[in-house]
Formats: sequence, structure tokens, C-alpha cells
Amino acid sequence: MTNQLALETSPYLQQHADNPVNWYAWNAASLQLAREQDKPILLSIGYSACHWCHVMAHESFEDKEVAAVMNAHFINIKVDREERPDLDQIYQTAHHLLTQRNGGWPLTMFLSPDGTPFFGGTYFPKQARYNLPAFPDLLKRVSQVYAENRAELAEQGHQLIAALAQTVPQLSRAGISLQDKPLALAVQQNMEHFDSVNGGFGSAPKFLHPAELDLLLRRGHVTGDEQARHAVHFTLQQMAHGGLYDQLGGGFCRYSVDERWDIPHFEKMLYDNGLLLALYCDAWQDSSDPLFAFVVEQTAAWVMREMQSPDGGYYSSLDADSEHEEGKFYVWQRNDARALLSAEEYAVVQPYYGLDSTPNFENHAWNLRVSASLEQIARHLDITQERAGALLDGARKKLFAAREQRIRPGRDEKILGAWNGLMIAGMARAARVFDRPDWLHSAQQATDFVRETLWHDGKLLATYKDGKAHLNAYLDDHAFLLNALLELLRAEYRGADLAFAVQLGDALLARFEDKQNGGFFFTSHDHEALIQRNKIGPDNATPSGNGIAAQVLLRLSLVTGEIKYAESAERCLKLFFPALQQSAAYHSSLCTALAEYLQPPALLVLRGTAGEADTWQNALRTRYLPDMMTITPADDVADLPDALAKPRGDKTTAWLCHGTQCLPPITDLGELLAALGIQAVP
Repeated sequence: MTNQLALETSPYLQQHADNPVNWYAWNAASLQLAREQDKPILLSIGYSACHWCHVMAHESFEDKEVAAVMNAHFINIKVDREERPDLDQIYQTAHHLLTQRNGGWPLTMFLSPDGTPFFGGTYFPKQARYNLPAFPDLLKRVSQVYAENRAELAEQGHQLIAALAQTVPQLSRAGISLQDKPLALAVQQNMEHFDSVNGGFGSAPKFLHPAELDLLLRRGHVTGDEQARHAVHFTLQQMAHGGLYDQLGGGFCRYSVDERWDIPHFEKMLYDNGLLLALYCDAWQDSSDPLFAFVVEQTAAWVMREMQSPDGGYYSSLDADSEHEEGKFYVWQRNDARALLSAEEYAVVQPYYGLDSTPNFENHAWNLRVSASLEQIARHLDITQERAGALLDGARKKLFAAREQRIRPGRDEKILGAWNGLMIAGMARAARVFDRPDWLHSAQQATDFVRETLWHDGKLLATYKDGKAHLNAYLDDHAFLLNALLELLRAEYRGADLAFAVQLGDALLARFEDKQNGGFFFTSHDHEALIQRNKIGPDNATPSGNGIAAQVLLRLSLVTGEIKYAESAERCLKLFFPALQQSAAYHSSLCTALAEYLQPPALLVLRGTAGEADTWQNALRTRYLPDMMTITPADDVADLPDALAKPRGDKTTAWLCHGTQCLPPITDLGELLAALGIQAVP
């Protein structure tokens, strides 16, 4: 027997198709059924890589007795938060308003048939524990309260809807003059939460905060703030050495359960790794730290090996669990590692990965993390550091090969527009910085796949799987893909990429912008009507859609010469400026956009013969120049916008513009480097 979820494309929903729970997907028919039967809705939101989602499913949703209670009293609706982030955002906010606690996944909300929530929580166990009630008892109690207290719940619902409306920013009626005070405030607020011992921000659980790190690196570079730069470099070093990072296969897990980055929740998400690829590239340019280059190379290899579909698009995530155990694929028993290696290799690996200390994971196992430097190990073993590195490299390959024979975590193979945008941008930047045509080809393949499958008749769709693309795309899909296209143009100019960027920019303005108040709604103007229409400014695990939209519209205006994109970005910044003045750190991506609005990036156009132009590009690619867009159209490219349509002469020539001020054409590389304030390397 299967339920309605067997008809869905989401792997998460399909995981529940065989449950005895009579699950429905979120759609008009399901909501109508709740109204007709006058039953409350039990809304369960999760995602396929989520460990605690699996726990609750095994305990309760696969249990016939629990399912019988659910089916008797509720219309049960299951939602994939990755396909429906609009619903997830609304009901996470509602959960916080109702409980005054942070949410998470699985999110368990009880709604009136009109979608208004009246009670909620996250994970509930089948038997009472963790100071949580037993889920079957809770179901009966909620059903009773709904039956007996309709008037009180209706009044509470009205108050909740009003409270949700208050979370949407309103345009200040006083005139807004954009200025740079929030930029220094964002740095100050972020640095107040910097963990100087372990890196990162705050304590356990410790998340990645890529938007905050990106802003600190940019501001540190612009203002000469060495503390801000150190916070970024040190955090990225600690993350790369920790168990959060897959020491054998590359790629980062979603967050660390401890403050030292030792033990993660082991799911690997495409969005985290796309953002971190770009960030580690920037940090390498800023510091020349070889560790950062190593992380980029390993992670890009992981992306192409495990996360790219044969058709080109990038998959969504890898599960935390394998064989119903979290982390089982990744962790090691010490003797198993020792048996695979030579004595000489193990002498390096044991201290390097902490196998000489006590186990740090369940069942007396080790999650590998860097615990000693190669310099220390080489000195202790009386060998050269180069020899220690060679032994470590050989051992790492043996351990990886052995791990590949294990039962792998599940992979969510749906292809999301927004998350592909983040990974395309990361791969394109890595390709440009490290001169890797294979990485660029990977990013271009993903872009072409998205354009062919998710873009239909001037409208973007959100998700693709099993030959089916569906669901209205969201703000993040448009903004993140537009950012990816601009990154691709910096790596290799393709006319189709610029044309798609313009189409997405126009769709962003037409379908999401609040023309009267400024800013962008998360859902399009023709989206399904929900109990709230969000306009989100703060960053979360991914940067704010409004922050990235403002950034990329400013850059699209720079490249195309179309002022309407910059004007839209300005309206967005003015809407959120009061929030930036109060809590700048929570709006780091909007602060990055504000910095680019106040000091527009330079536009550098290079034209010339391939060989010589490559030499010029190589002189620039290793430099951290966050405030410059470099475009190098090929000789045979036609129909360039005026901002890029520079003539090609007998020599490689650079056209450098800051805003409306352009320097005379530059035909000497040394002169260009001097104009950019770069000291030429002998």
C-alpha cells in the first residue's frame, strides 16, 4: 500500500510513500479535503538528508498504531522544505512566535483547515523522553483541544497572522539617505561573536556563516582591518582541519554539534559547499595559504564525482545516515585504518588524524580531524616534512578507496535552481582563480542544464527530477542563478550566459519587486496565496535573497549599462536600511550590497589575442579584487552591450572604468597593475 506521496518527485516525500500514514502533499486538493472533513492539518516539514527526520519517521510514521491516530484525527501533509522553502519559512516563523523557541527539522505544526497554525514543535518521540511528550498522546490532546476550543484558537490565529505581518519590513516614510555606518557596525557585531579559540561565531552548535565571513573578508581588505581578515582566515583553517570537513573525500557537512568543529551532523548540502568553494577561493587569493587551495581542489573534485548528474545539473544533498546510523559511512575504527596502511604510513596518519587519542564518536569510533601538524610529526619521526606529506597523501588515497566500498549514504537527486546557482558560482570562481577548464566545464554544463529544464517561456521553475520540472521558482532561485551567470562571465564570456542573466534580471524586477516600497518578496506575484508573503532581509544558512539580489542587480547594471537594475537595488537597500542600522551583522549580504552601492565595483574589459590576454588574466587571477568585475570577450563575440563593446587592436588592451570615470585604454600590463594598485611580481 502506498499513499499520495508515491506520485511526487521529491525523494523526501517518496521516502514516506510506504508509511501507513495517509500522507498528502501540500496542494489545493489537500487543503480542500481538510475543509470538507473539518479536520485540523498535521503539517510535517523536513528534508531527505535530515537525521532527526529519519528518527521520527522510523519511530512514529512507520508505526501502524501511531499512523491510525494520525489518520483518524488529522489531514496529514508532508512537505519537502527544499522544494517549498516558502512554506518552511512561514511555519518556522510561526513556530517561533507560538513557542518562543527556535525551530528546525522535522518541523511538526498543527494547522486549522485554512492554514493558520495553532500549535507546533519539532521532533516528538514515540515514547515520552527528552522532556517531550509521547507523540501519540500529543496527537490525541491536540485533537481534543481543536474540537473543544475553536473560538479561542480562532482568536489566537488572528493574532498570529497579525504578528506574522509585523515581520515584513515597511518603508520608512522619513527620507532614507544611504551611508556607510552599517558597514563598520556589521564588522563590530560579527567580531563580538567571533570565537578566537576555535574560529567561527558563537558556541555549539556551530554553523558556517558564509555571508558573514564574506563581508568580514571584504571589509578587512578595503579598510585594512587585520583582525577581520584574521577572523576569516582562522575560521576557515579551523573548519578545514576539523571533522566538519571530509578529510578523505572533500566537502563540508552542514554544521558542527560542538564548538571545536569535531563532530558534525553528517549531511552534506550542495548550498554550503557552493558558498564555501567561493569563500575559500577568496581567502586563498587574500592569503596564499596552501590549505585553502587544497580544500578547493578536494571539494571541487567531490562535487564533480558525487554531486553532478550525467546531464549536468548538481544534485541537492547526501544523507547523514547510512545503514540507519548517522555518520557510519565516514567514521573509522582505529584497527581498520591501521590494517590498510603500511607501518610508515600509519606512523604519520595516527597522530595527524587523532587516532592516538580517545575515540571522539559513538561506538568507540573516530571521526577524522587534523590533530597535529605535519611539521610536528616529521620532527618526531625524524623524517622530512616532504616525506611525511607523501606518506599522508598515499595513506589518504588508501583510506578513501577502502571507504568507497562501504554502503553509501542516500543522495537526494532533485536539482534545485537556487542551490545550483550557488554551486555554479562556486565552481566558476574556482575555475577562474585556479585556471581549471574542467571545473569551468562542470559549471557551464550545470548552467546549460538549468536553462534547458527550468526556464520555460520566460518563467523559471524551482526543481527538476525524473524528467519533470515544476513549482514556481522563488526569489533565491532568480538571485542565486543571476549571481552564478555573472561569475561565469568573469571566467569565460558566453553570450548565452549574458542573455540569460538579462532575462533573469528582468524576471526578478517584474515578478518579485515591491515597486512601491522596495525590496523583493520571496514568492512571485502570481504565487499561491499563503497566510504570509515574506520579504526576507537577514541571512540564514544561505545569504538573504534580497541581499544577493541587490548585489547582482548592481553588477548587472554595471555590465549592461541598464540603470533600471541599479535603481531597483537602491530601492531594496533603502527598505532594509533601518534594519541594517540596528542589526547589521544579521544582514551581512545586504551590507555587502550597500558597500558596492556606495563604492561601485570597477569594470575591467580585456580585449586581445588569446595567448597574451591569458597572460594578463593570469597576472590578475591570483589577486583578491572583490571590488572589480573583469570581462574578457573572445575576438569573435558580437552583439556586446555598450559597456563591454570595446574595440580590439593589435595589442591586448584593457579598458578600466570606476563608475562613470574611465581611464584611457591601457596596452601595458605593468601600467594596468599600477592602475589597480598591484605591485608586479618580478
